[in-house]
Amino acid sequence: VHLVESGGGMVQPGGSLRLSCAASGFTFDDYAMSWVRQAPGKGPEWVSGINAGGHSTYYTDSVKGRFTISRDNAKNTLFLQMNSLKPEDTALYYCARVQPYRLVSDLNEYDYWGQGTQVTVSS
Repeated sequence: VHLVESGGGMVQPGGSLRLSCAASGFTFDDYAMSWVRQAPGKGPEWVSGINAGGHSTYYTDSVKGRFTISRDNAKNTLFLQMNSLKPEDTALYYCARVQPYRLVSDLNEYDYWGQGTQVTVSS
């Protein structure tokens, strides 16, 4: 199993970024997926999750209305569109595979993680 994030960078407040997570080594459309972030000096925080088929999406309150999770099962890729970015969104963002029949928001239920991509929101 291999998960590789990309798309991070530095952006001004109010800007946008689109993160991608390329998955390989497993049947991607059999698994729910999540995005998790970790800010400097803080623990990991669940951000968003999506079911295997891509029809159900979930968000932590702080990103609702600003972030959109999606997936392209034909291309084995997970996305996170981030709009109206705030300085408090600055973190290392990871994608993670959710074990079958587990909550997408429970970090203990992830069995594989990517290496992360840095998002910095600063003026």
